[in-house]
Amino acid sequence: MLPLDTTPEAHAVQLQILRSRTGEQRLRMALQLSEDVRAFSRAGIRARHPEYSEQEVTWALHRLTLGDTLFQEAWPDAPLLAS
Repeated sequence: MLPLDTTPEAHAVQLQILRSRTGEQRLRMALQLSEDVRAFSRAGIRARHPEYSEQEVTWALHRLTLGDTLFQEAWPDAPLLAS
């Protein structure tokens, strides 16, 4: 799928670069992207809720990621905090 903000030529170059990576390199890139998304999400929660403790930021992130049902199953005593 062609990204809306990328020309077809640039997208072709991006795909060529990605395909030239080893499986390990692509896995490392995916793991880093996942870490970056979590960090941005945590920063957003902190910005919207500066009163939250680190534990509350973590709960809000888990709730956002897992949804209410699974979050409550995993942490039944944790509050349902807004993210």
